[in-house]
Amino acid sequence: MAAVHDIAAFIQSIAPGSMAESWDNVGLLCGDANQTVRKILVALDPFEAVCAEAVETGADLIVTHHPLIFVPPKSVTEDTSVGRCIRMLCRNGISAINAHTNWDCAPGGVNDVLAEILGLSDISVISPAGTDEHGTPYGLLRQGSVPVTSLNSFLQTIKTVLGTPVLRYVDGGKPVSRVAVGGGACAGELMDAFDAGCDTFVTSDVKYNQFWDAQDLGMNLIDAGHFYTENPAAKVLANKLQENFPEIPVEFSKIHADCMKFF
Repeated sequence: MAAVHDIAAFIQSIAPGSMAESWDNVGLLCGDANQTVRKILVALDPFEAVCAEAVETGADLIVTHHPLIFVPPKSVTEDTSVGRCIRMLCRNGISAINAHTNWDCAPGGVNDVLAEILGLSDISVISPAGTDEHGTPYGLLRQGSVPVTSLNSFLQTIKTVLGTPVLRYVDGGKPVSRVAVGGGACAGELMDAFDAGCDTFVTSDVKYNQFWDAQDLGMNLIDAGHFYTENPAAKVLANKLQENFPEIPVEFSKIHADCMKFF
């Protein structure tokens, strides 16, 4: 039976920590590297409900995209959500591993998954940060092509394939043909997408001024939601873990969902 360090090593092999941003926190953040793993729970986030689900389902390990510990806590108590999560996991002998910006940037990671799910072809990395051990470029954003279509039609496609209940967007006045994607909060990379020749950029957490910047550039900018643009890649990660550790049951969270509601 595999141990926590074996799972961590596999994740490192597909999303090396060297691909993560310098400000990020990735890898084994809680638990015992030598602990035997008999069950894994995968989710986008390690929030309290997910930690409780791990306890209830008998998981020894949770694997998430977002980190359990991002800003170092000054205390680990029942007074904060992070403290309660850490204490819950420790009490129940559950370890926590995450792959965050390394999984965003890695070949086959968050943004390749998002590009594929949206039907892009000829997918490539915008402004590669380097190449992996196989010589494959990696980096944050992806770009690709779709058959020329109206913005309204492409918006409907996004809602359908991602399951997002609402989209925020700005109409740049162009049909959709060359698309950039950046799952999660990548709106700050708008100029990289524009300079790459893309007419449309799909991301999330877009600020007011960034919508105006896109309109000034004549670029379609679509905010499809942080959860919805990244959750598909968490499912892919769960599938990869199951394929590589067939002897360990790997479950994808049944309760984790976007907390945002729309009135």
